[in-house]
Amino acid sequence: MAGDKKQKIPRTVLILSLVSLFNDIASEMIYPIVPIFLTAVLGAPVTVVGLIEGLAEATASFMKFLAGYWSDRVHKRKVFVVVGYGLGAISKILIALATLWPFVLFARFIDRLGKGIRTSARDALLLQNTTKDNKGFIFGFHRATDSLGAVIGPLLALLLMHYLNENMRLTFVIAFIPALIGVVLLVLFVKEKANPPAVEGKKSIIRISWKEINPSLKLFFVISMIFAIGNSSDAFLILRSKQLGLTTTLVVLIYVLYNIVQTLFATPGGQLADKIGARKVFAIGLAVFAFVYFAFGFINNPVWIWILFPIYGIYIAFTDGVSKAYISEFITERESGTYFGIYQTGTAICQFLASFIAGVLWTKVGPSIAFWYGGGMATLALLMLGYGRFAKKL
Repeated sequence: MAGDKKQKIPRTVLILSLVSLFNDIASEMIYPIVPIFLTAVLGAPVTVVGLIEGLAEATASFMKFLAGYWSDRVHKRKVFVVVGYGLGAISKILIALATLWPFVLFARFIDRLGKGIRTSARDALLLQNTTKDNKGFIFGFHRATDSLGAVIGPLLALLLMHYLNENMRLTFVIAFIPALIGVVLLVLFVKEKANPPAVEGKKSIIRISWKEINPSLKLFFVISMIFAIGNSSDAFLILRSKQLGLTTTLVVLIYVLYNIVQTLFATPGGQLADKIGARKVFAIGLAVFAFVYFAFGFINNPVWIWILFPIYGIYIAFTDGVSKAYISEFITERESGTYFGIYQTGTAICQFLASFIAGVLWTKVGPSIAFWYGGGMATLALLMLGYGRFAKKL
């Protein structure tokens, strides 16, 4: 019976997962196309692709902390999540209207602003519905449905691109529909738990001191930042695949395959984290990332892409939800928006730098160096994670 309870999915988690599913269908309908739209249609250089992706993530990064902290203060989560997903839906229309790359930058700004507003509050809502024994499972299940959207979205994009004679703009407009469905589901069916008596009717003051944070959590934050500064946008993987000779259709299909692997492994990855510890599973994810990025720097035959992209999906499955499960071991729900926000802001700022650095390395030195740099930072983070565990035993 205990095992059955552990696997039960609360209603709020299920609806939030469906919201993420529809939102990701919309986002992933356009994500693998946007780099090609920028370079082939709007004539933007690869450096600009890195700049746009980096600035977009930087926008989200600042809002993740601010919105997370504010949601803790007022102890309200849903309003932040609704506004965030709403802005994401609007951005799809804006990209469709773009005639110059700066307008795409503005649309991506709106999209990532929405992500920044919603992410920490949404994770806090998920945490409200966990127990100490199923955090990995809950966050892993949510990651799995999110990844499923990334399977469906690109396939829909392929069908639309085929039947619409590769009309990217109209595809962007149609992507607005599932995004809107997600917002409607969120508004109508998601309910957050009542405010705790301690904060009912007033704002909570959340104070976090670096000295008081658990040493293991401090080390995890530092390691995550080091890894993130080498974790550039997946747009570079897509462009590398295109450069090695895959057609646009095949690039989208390989991206779908990558997301299928994410979907299949995210929930088991979370369950494994509940059994053996989130830290160990996260380490496996780092090792997978390092292997894939080093390999992308070496390969010249496009056949390898069909092997590496699915393996790359295991990295996401073993790190995204698992990292949240690990952090939640050291915090309470009341302050979770702030802690999730700090973590997500820090990693996003570093990922902005990673995308910018990768774009410069790609342009000035070559694609291989950009990937080797990412693989090297992941290896450094993995070594630090292992050293921290060893030092703790001494």
